[in-house]
Amino acid sequence: MERQCNSDDVECALALDLTPIMLQRRNLLRLIAGSGLIALVGCSSDDSASSSTDSTPADAAADAAADVSAGTSCEVTPPETGGPFPGDGTNGPNLLTEGSVVRQDIRTSIGSASGTAAGITLTVNLTLVDSDAGCVPLPGAAVHVWHATADGRYSMYSNGITDENYLRGVQESSDNGMLSFTTIHPGCYQGRWPHIHFEVYADLASATNGGNAIATSQLAFPRETCEVVYGAAGYETSRSNLERVSLESDNVFGDDGAVHQMATMSGDNASGWVADLTVTV
Repeated sequence: MERQCNSDDVECALALDLTPIMLQRRNLLRLIAGSGLIALVGCSSDDSASSSTDSTPADAAADAAADVSAGTSCEVTPPETGGPFPGDGTNGPNLLTEGSVVRQDIRTSIGSASGTAAGITLTVNLTLVDSDAGCVPLPGAAVHVWHATADGRYSMYSNGITDENYLRGVQESSDNGMLSFTTIHPGCYQGRWPHIHFEVYADLASATNGGNAIATSQLAFPRETCEVVYGAAGYETSRSNLERVSLESDNVFGDDGAVHQMATMSGDNASGWVADLTVTV
């Protein structure tokens, strides 16, 4: 039987965050060796891990499309654990069977739940490209994302919000390989760097159980923007937790500083933030 954790059990959560990593990286070698599955790759340029307050979401999207069309070099992004709170049927409940999980705005709960997650608005723009076709845009794929609340808890698992399912959703990539979620900036919980989990599926039809995912990884956030966000009301716990963690000590991003998973950020607390990341499958 699979071990299950309540998200308030930090030691259990961190153990499950760490345990699958070596296995998934061995699986990556098998993918590259030609197992027939699709490896996850990050397309990055020299400034992919930088933050900016000058660009708009439209500018960032145009830049991402330009990078793809220009043949930006593709580097394999380390696959990462989905962690103990995916809500995809691989560790307890499965929200992916709920039809309304395919949505752009994931701040509210769906189905019989009705709660709304409070926090600083965040738009997450992902651009998928196809490594087998020379890093051209990948249309028709599906991405499932999930992340913690402003105070570092997970809907469906954490005490007090087990009946909620916000901050989880699925989107299909467009003809230009792009998809977007409206959410809140995730909080920071004890022992982990601020992040968003995501799974990639070949198509929407297969995005009904985490076992069907063709790639799993995590998006990381720059410290400088997290410090600004965590200065807002509701993020007090996250601000304290961030002071006690570093990229180097993180059990997921610590090996390379999230060089292939670091979002490019723009915006501010008043108007909201935008996180952009290009990944190749």
